[in-house]
Amino acid sequence: MSVIPHIADFAHDLTEIRQDLHRHPEIGFEEVRTSAIVAEKLTSYGIEVHRGIGKTGVIGVLKGSLGPGRTIGLRADMDALPMEERTNLSYSSQNPGRFHGCGHDGHTTILLGAARYLAETRQFAGTVIFIFQPGEEGCGGARAMLADGLFERFPCDEIYALHNSPQDDPYRIGIKPGPAMAGADFFDLRIKGRGSHGAHPETSRDPIIVATALVQALQTVISRNISPLKQAVLSVTQIHSGTAYNIVPEEAVVSGTVRFMDRDVNELVRARMRSIAAGIAASFEVEIEVDIRNVFDVLINTEELVEGYLAAARDVVGEENVYVKGNPVMGSEDFADMLHACPGVYCTVGHAGNVPVHNPGFVLDDGILPVGASLFARIVERRGAIT
Repeated sequence: MSVIPHIADFAHDLTEIRQDLHRHPEIGFEEVRTSAIVAEKLTSYGIEVHRGIGKTGVIGVLKGSLGPGRTIGLRADMDALPMEERTNLSYSSQNPGRFHGCGHDGHTTILLGAARYLAETRQFAGTVIFIFQPGEEGCGGARAMLADGLFERFPCDEIYALHNSPQDDPYRIGIKPGPAMAGADFFDLRIKGRGSHGAHPETSRDPIIVATALVQALQTVISRNISPLKQAVLSVTQIHSGTAYNIVPEEAVVSGTVRFMDRDVNELVRARMRSIAAGIAASFEVEIEVDIRNVFDVLINTEELVEGYLAAARDVVGEENVYVKGNPVMGSEDFADMLHACPGVYCTVGHAGNVPVHNPGFVLDDGILPVGASLFARIVERRGAIT
């Protein structure tokens, strides 16, 4: 492995930054402290800073010393998850109900590491745009930055991002060309029934009974309406209803997510969900309000740029630790929306540990920090001079 020596020299500083961010996690569009630290660090590196893009987003702009060239965007997400931490780390979250359980503290630190190195060396052509994005965890942070004119104000020829992966061997880098991650909808199905005393359910229109029927019926959409050769997931993840032991409630809400790799499949799933809801509502003489909203697009890596990112990865971790993924994953990532506006590539970087992300016991391996920073730096040095 060939982590850039200059980055290796300040790896300890990166660990301190990452653990401080971990100790003070902030969820989507609340990244006030985090964005202030990012802005302060970039300014101290001599990088031009712009704040407030997409609410709490931060942009850094840096020109190289090797003349004109391409403008390369590097993006990291900053937000934590609304969950409790159960790691017992010495630097565990001090904010109740907030936890960097997906590694975004690491992503932010990695980009800061690349920014410091590139600012101190400037041995690249063209310009680099450092994009620190808020609200990736289903909050629409990428779309908020795009709506604020991200690429109109800071045009990029190419953009790159990464994500830590405890599922992969340490520091192994993988890329799936083309469609790589699923698009996603979130849904809320609100059942409006009629409440009653728990001892007299015959006078009710019990929304809990309706909810159980609805959940069962929704599970037939993928298994009986979608070709087994297509990829789609429908998961009910929340059911909310009731306030007391002896009250049949008025309402129940069934919520969850749909994942898809194909827009036509997505439209079919949406249509079937609405049809099932209407049929069950008629059967039980209740009302069901259907709210299905898109939160992530399908992430599509620009195939002609994949080899350049793989070459940068080989510089850092060696040929044996770089691979092309054969299959997409059904997880989602809102960097997809940026890739629909600008060509680019998203990769995963493995690290030590076997607890998955979004688990209360997830621990990020700080060894990934100089690896990721070196990868970002190398893609700028490699691609900036290409015209």
